Amino acid sequence: MRCLVVADLHYSLPQFDWLLAAAPEFDLVIFAGDALDIGSAVDFRAQIVVVKKYLSLLSGLTRVILCSGNHDLDERSAEGEKISRWIGEVRELGIACDGDSLVISDTLFTVCPWWDGPLVKSRLESQLGEAAAQRLRQWIWVHHAPPANSPTSWGGKRFFGDVELVQWIKDYQPSMVISGHVHESPFIPDGSWFDRLGTTWVFNTGLQHGRPPVCIVLDLDESTAYWLAAGEAQCIDLRAPLLRPAAPVQNPPPWLISLDRIADPSLARPASAAG
Repeated sequence: MRCLVVADLHYSLPQFDWLLAAAPEFDLVIFAGDALDIGSAVDFRAQIVVVKKYLSLLSGLTRVILCSGNHDLDERSAEGEKISRWIGEVRELGIACDGDSLVISDTLFTVCPWWDGPLVKSRLESQLGEAAAQRLRQWIWVHHAPPANSPTSWGGKRFFGDVELVQWIKDYQPSMVISGHVHESPFIPDGSWFDRLGTTWVFNTGLQHGRPPVCIVLDLDESTAYWLAAGEAQCIDLRAPLLRPAAPVQNPPPWLISLDRIADPSLARPASAAG
């Protein structure tokens, strides 16, 4: 199974266009939060309409998972906590979203909401406990914020991760946690797009503006993770211990070369020659 991971597109329509073009290469697209942009000049309600249209098209191409991020919160619950009501509505498109679990082959995916207060946090804790009883060979969480005190949450001056997530990872040891949220982490000293806590791999795509977005590809059959950014392509072996820095991609598989052509034709030429 090949999974394309994106996060923090923040209503960048060229990046959504790229995502539609790339999606047919993959068995699953994982969108780890912040589809919208609360700082945009575009009305929030209009952003929701447009993004839901993209998601509808995307769900017609492959399976899709979407969790909420802090930019996706559009309402307050009756208890006063910020929630993302519109993300719950994409379930009718066949998309697994906040609070859902999805089983594909021998992998259980758990989709976590952004929590803004004790009630949603409590529901998330219950969700993880219930999912733990159903875990399969691989258990992958989609959770917008990376764990605290990890290179994946390093912002250059301090960590911006979720402290509670660190404890949940210790308690349950999922196979992977897929995040975004901290845009700079993969690009700055002491930051990274990957980490390992115990037996759990942690990923953060990072953010670059323009087309295409930064993305991670998980090839679960080959136990390999690729990180693709502007002018960069790195990979790690998920069967090996944590080792930094990640290796450059030397002999990309044909489907990855195809993805590079979608992303940046100049990257595909040397990759094709090397293959």
